Amino acid sequence: MPKIVDHAARREEIAEALWRVVRRDGIRAASVRTIAAEAGWSAGAVRYYFPDQDGLLSFAMDLVSRRVTERVGAIEPKGSSETIVLRYLEEVLPLDAERRAEFDVWLAFMAQARAESGAGTLQQHLDKVHNELRQLCETLLRSLAEAGVLKDGLDLPREVEVLHALLDGLALHAAIQPERTTPARLRQLMRHHLESLIS
Repeated sequence: MPKIVDHAARREEIAEALWRVVRRDGIRAASVRTIAAEAGWSAGAVRYYFPDQDGLLSFAMDLVSRRVTERVGAIEPKGSSETIVLRYLEEVLPLDAERRAEFDVWLAFMAQARAESGAGTLQQHLDKVHNELRQLCETLLRSLAEAGVLKDGLDLPREVEVLHALLDGLALHAAIQPERTTPARLRQLMRHHLESLIS
């Protein structure tokens, strides 16, 4: 009986090898040859799944956002409104090894997208995820408003922008100085900000 190959799993395995190369050696080192060596495959096998490097980079970048989206989608909305919102916000911060790896790779992709001229594929992914994170911030704050727990007189669109910037900034601080911006500190700062919005 012929062996059944899980092509989706193979593609993710290659993308994860790319992540390891990017985290260790930078995105410029992510050639088909280095990724194949990291994955323990031949270059031909990598090219079978990804005929060009742009397709591989695009898939690997999309995989980061898909995994975050899957984790967010798996959250069970139990507890107070504030507790639920905090749980969602913490899910998009680099609080453990898996999320730190994803953010490190995301930073490398973001830098590469900004270095490319025009609206390339990576920039399109960047825009999409940036907009999705802003939408999450808006959805969460609107849920608090509908629950009647936000302070009166808040400018909700402005607070969405502030929350979005805070998430980005905290993640960046954690990547730059992980010994200073620890997971405990990230949680503390996020909780403090959320409490400042609640009456």
